[in-house]
Amino acid sequence: MKKSCAKIGLILAFICLIFTGLLKWHKSVFLDELPEYKRTALEVMRQPLEDRKICVTRSKMTVEFPASFMLVAAMNPCPCGHYGEDNPAHPCTCTPAQIHRYMGRISGPLLDRIDIQCDIQAVPYTMLKETTPSENSASIRERVVRARQIQQQRFAAYNVTAQKPIHCNAQMTPKAVREYCQLDAQCDRLLSHAMDKLGLSARAYDRVLKVARTIADLAGAENINSAHLMEAISYRNMDRADWI
Repeated sequence: MKKSCAKIGLILAFICLIFTGLLKWHKSVFLDELPEYKRTALEVMRQPLEDRKICVTRSKMTVEFPASFMLVAAMNPCPCGHYGEDNPAHPCTCTPAQIHRYMGRISGPLLDRIDIQCDIQAVPYTMLKETTPSENSASIRERVVRARQIQQQRFAAYNVTAQKPIHCNAQMTPKAVREYCQLDAQCDRLLSHAMDKLGLSARAYDRVLKVARTIADLAGAENINSAHLMEAISYRNMDRADWI
């Protein structure tokens, strides 16, 4: 009963977000300390992340609500927050069982639906004091706008006859992925090796290709090359066998 109430409660929360405009128009949702949320509540996000809609079914009717949103989440690698750090001053004090239990709050199916998973290390002092200017936000925005224009042009012909138009790489169906994310022999071997080594799922396979296609678009490249593919694979950090 408690699980059902938690699930219904989060569905209603999503519906409230839809009516306030947060989810309907491709907005972002940020969840900090992701494992601290109840697992039953997190699992409710699987359908909207996959289908971009929320389906509420009851005995007499079924109602669908649009829910196309970008999920951004942050979490520590363990309860103390220091697992995996190369810093003797802050050793991890958690036991392997505690780390597994903490990480186990995030299910594999939910992780599968997260396109980019980055392991962020603490910034060392030498980098903090650097004076070399980094790429500014304006130039980054220009690259993103160009990449989105490339994607709109790519899918223009497809959208003429498509029942569900595609506006960006993230919205590609499995069929569209096969058409627009074709790999040469070298990239095919590279991805095959990564699939076997990391044990990636079919869903992760599609998402790696979508990310690689986006990286190529940001670089202004017509085709996906091995550098684009390797970068996309590197973003599947939590699929690695050595994560925990």
